[in-house]
Amino acid sequence: MQEVCRTIQEFLSAHGIPDWLVVFIISLFPILECRLGMFTAIVLLQMNPFVGFIISFLGNILPIPFILLLINWIFELLKKVPGIKKMIFWLEDKTLKKRDKIDKYGVWGLLFFVAIPLPGTGGWTGALLASLLHLDRKKSFGVIAIGVFIAGLIITILSLSIGAAVFG
Repeated sequence: MQEVCRTIQEFLSAHGIPDWLVVFIISLFPILECRLGMFTAIVLLQMNPFVGFIISFLGNILPIPFILLLINWIFELLKKVPGIKKMIFWLEDKTLKKRDKIDKYGVWGLLFFVAIPLPGTGGWTGALLASLLHLDRKKSFGVIAIGVFIAGLIITILSLSIGAAVFG
């Protein structure tokens, strides 16, 4: 993942994108999210951790309301497109396989799911899962925002302690 961050960071920087915007853009993307945004900010760009955290958090949280509000509608439209229909059903099935914690623990399960920075979890997947399960949007947004915040703190601590020593 370090190479992915470094490649994206170098590409964006080479095109005159300022460091803060590089971190923001990386944090916007699914899979990358604030986890790799924080790593890029602290380890690769040696940005102030507080500033990097705020930028990563905002970048990660920006798409969440749009996912919560629009993804079910977008998926229904895409299911009508022959070549994309299978991919949407696959994505829904893959996401819904992660519903056991939410079914068992409710919003606490959603918080735990988003807050633990592991592959396949995070704000994007949490918002998709909340939408597919038709959870309350306002409550889900709040829980996801807290989860992203916690994940960001965990990655900040890891980047400051382990990341700089291993990758710096």
